[in-house]
Amino acid sequence: MSASTAPVDAFAAELSTWFAGCARDLPWRRPGTSPWAVLVSEVMLQQTPVARVLPAYRNWLERWPGPAELAADSPGEAVRMWGKLGYPRRALRLHACASAIVARHGGRVPAGLADLLALPGVGEYTARAVQAFAFGLRAAVVDVNVRRVLARAIGGQGQPGLPSTGRDLAAMEAVLPADAPAAALFCAAMMELGAVLCTAGVPSCASCPVRDRCAWRLAGYPPYQGPVARPQRFTGTDRQVRGLLLDVLRGRPDPVPGPALDVVWPDADQRRRALDALVADGLVDPLPDGRYALPS
Repeated sequence: MSASTAPVDAFAAELSTWFAGCARDLPWRRPGTSPWAVLVSEVMLQQTPVARVLPAYRNWLERWPGPAELAADSPGEAVRMWGKLGYPRRALRLHACASAIVARHGGRVPAGLADLLALPGVGEYTARAVQAFAFGLRAAVVDVNVRRVLARAIGGQGQPGLPSTGRDLAAMEAVLPADAPAAALFCAAMMELGAVLCTAGVPSCASCPVRDRCAWRLAGYPPYQGPVARPQRFTGTDRQVRGLLLDVLRGRPDPVPGPALDVVWPDADQRRRALDALVADGLVDPLPDGRYALPS
């Protein structure tokens, strides 16, 4: 072991040991979880807290335990089951993904990076997360939590700055263990650390298993001076109106007349704009008789 790799290896070992003893008991982490269930969890967890995902995840897999079951159902039922998880286009993409898995891979989630990236709605993060957590492969998994830990513990900065796929993957590769199972465990440990201790607001440094190796802490917590991503507003936005309109459609088994949608928001122009966007995104079907339905 070279002197240059020894600190990195020790960092990975200490963090992975902590994770093995302290990780949250989440259903998608349990032994025997299918690659499909891992894929579903990763799509649901995008920009959505674990607490909100848990019931939706269980209900989804009870109804559609594999890609074939979902592909055989309608896209509208996927949108209905998505409920209030937010960003409902993920439901349509997951349905399209299931259909592609059935058509291209005989109903089995593929393990190859190129095959995963070719699936609808599967991007760089999700593909590598499935590789690592479903198949135990060596893949650099980088989400917002991992980026924050890398910035602080390795880079000595309080925030990770703006995302860059190439730069972020390279930073993770630099600390990723060579052994595949160890790499998969380390990716999960990095995500867990960022989610429960090295949080964006007030990190719990006293409880951090790698606090004595954290470059940001050792430097005295210097303030971050670089660019930051601005949080998106929700209240009063078209996104909120879209959600209210979908709530009405999900709550009724039959198509909904236009007046039933008019009552959800007082601004007619904004309401019409939001409805048009839902139609354009394939989340709502306008019917010839003036009613609206989830996609068939």
